[in-house]
Amino acid sequence: MSETKDKIYDVVIVGSGIAGSLIAKYLTQKGKTVLLLEAGTGSYDLSQNWKDYQEYMKTFFMSQEKGVNSAYPVNLDAPSPSLNSLSTPPDDSGYFVQMGPQNFGSNFVRINGGTTQHWLGTCLRMLPDDFRMKSTYGVEVDWPITYDDLENWYGFAEYEIGVSADVDEQDYLGIKFPKGYRYPMRKIPQSYLDQKLTEGLKGKTIEFENKEYPVKVVSTPQGRNSTPDPDYRPVGFEPTEKWKKGEKGFQVEGAVSPWDLGARCEGNSNCIPICPVQAKYNATRSLFGAKRENMEVKFQAVASEVEFDPETNEVKAIWYKRYEDKNSPEYTLEKAVGKVFVLAANAIENAKLMLASEKEKAHPLMGKNLMDHPVLLGWGLLPEPIGAFRGPGSTSGIPSLRNGDFRKNRAAFRIEIGNWGWSWPDSAPYKPLIQSVDEYGRFGKNLRETFKAETQRQFRFGFLIEQDPQVSNSVTISPNYKDRLGNYRPIINYNFSDYTKNGFVAALKTYKEIFKWLNVENYTNYNPSESTYFEYEGIGFSWGGAGHIVGTHKMGLTEKDGVVDSYQRSFDHANLFIAGCGSMPTIGTSNPTLTMAALCLRTAA
Repeated sequence: MSETKDKIYDVVIVGSGIAGSLIAKYLTQKGKTVLLLEAGTGSYDLSQNWKDYQEYMKTFFMSQEKGVNSAYPVNLDAPSPSLNSLSTPPDDSGYFVQMGPQNFGSNFVRINGGTTQHWLGTCLRMLPDDFRMKSTYGVEVDWPITYDDLENWYGFAEYEIGVSADVDEQDYLGIKFPKGYRYPMRKIPQSYLDQKLTEGLKGKTIEFENKEYPVKVVSTPQGRNSTPDPDYRPVGFEPTEKWKKGEKGFQVEGAVSPWDLGARCEGNSNCIPICPVQAKYNATRSLFGAKRENMEVKFQAVASEVEFDPETNEVKAIWYKRYEDKNSPEYTLEKAVGKVFVLAANAIENAKLMLASEKEKAHPLMGKNLMDHPVLLGWGLLPEPIGAFRGPGSTSGIPSLRNGDFRKNRAAFRIEIGNWGWSWPDSAPYKPLIQSVDEYGRFGKNLRETFKAETQRQFRFGFLIEQDPQVSNSVTISPNYKDRLGNYRPIINYNFSDYTKNGFVAALKTYKEIFKWLNVENYTNYNPSESTYFEYEGIGFSWGGAGHIVGTHKMGLTEKDGVVDSYQRSFDHANLFIAGCGSMPTIGTSNPTLTMAALCLRTAA
């Protein structure tokens, strides 16, 4: 065992994802000394990071399995869950210990920059009603803060990420912006598919509970570089004479990052798991903006226990296991000492660490209310080629069904329009090509023409369905399940309520109706042999995880209804903040990263 010699940091942070990186950047710029612990591999050097990034690209290109983590090294000392290993005990070969009855379908990656390394980049704000579900619809719970409390922090987060969007398309369902607000960059151009769907769905409505709702295609805010908006001004910015003259160093260049890291989006179709030109934001960009003389970063440092003062119940230190080689189980046990501590790993890892540390004294809600967006897919062939497999994974969606009186009785959803054909539901273009040869005996010109004709008409929807918080959906631990370093593996208990399942039924109705309007040849098939198949009201469904891991250390007004307060400070430990998506009391219908960034900037301040 060893302790960082004679060094007591102002703040010790666990995790270099977007939550940890934003908090570290802000605090170091304000003169605080910070120690950042990252379980995965990485480096805090610009040139070395580019070298790492090229290695990730090489790994991705050489990998036969093009999954969400296929660009990143397998690391048994800091394991990441694999979606190809959704096993349950006694066959528990994966990282998650899946206790069901549904398998948790999402994963993360433990590496420098966290899961922003493989995220799609969607940057939607939550709706005002998402913060007050109990008050408005009599279901779920209310947050201890409102949209108004977070509005300016959304602006700071959009600046930090460098979000590309147009305000006039995003002020729907109660979302509002300060007068004159602009996003840092103009919206990513909508795909040809988006344009065809906009035309085909113009004026269409769908009925739910005797009320008509518009079905309108809208471009999606994204954390990837497009054309910087020359009229953009950062939140609270006062223009200087140099700014007005446009002198070098005073132009808005989009995402906050080194000028030479991150080109504009080129339309490459592998945003997940990695953008080849770094047009997509990842948290290492924010970390580069930290004041380096005030920060120390330790990679390959797996937090294993939080040590508490028995008299004050404050945190004294964080113990971590430092390994030199990810191919070896050897490690040294070290200790990080600080005045304030921040757990900024993902919702599952934060909960797991606190349960391992507090044991029987853990907050009753620790690890509870695990949520995700279960995704119902619908796919088929459009009557004409629509340019599949071009551009980012999604450039538009249908957000008009994210809210309505129906939320009293069932979950809402947002519809994502996928640009990559049947890549998600049917592993296209690889699987259809193999089938074309092996099952249909096609070859030569016939193979080329048939494959091209079918592939270019491929189309899919993804319905991101709201999941309501349930204490039975949880992360727990057991001495029976540990990883190679002897740390606990997360045990996942997971299921859907009838509220969420009714959202599935409504989503099914919606995609079938839209397919009729667009004359889509429906190929959707939910196979009972799939691990995520279930039946409800006589209907069979298969679903996928969205990678949106929310809940487990819920924020509340008091310690009775929350693990942390609205600033993500632990109710039980005065000098501990537990930050990230785990603090969110509800998930709504928006990808949670932007909201998490806004919450963490508010916490840092």
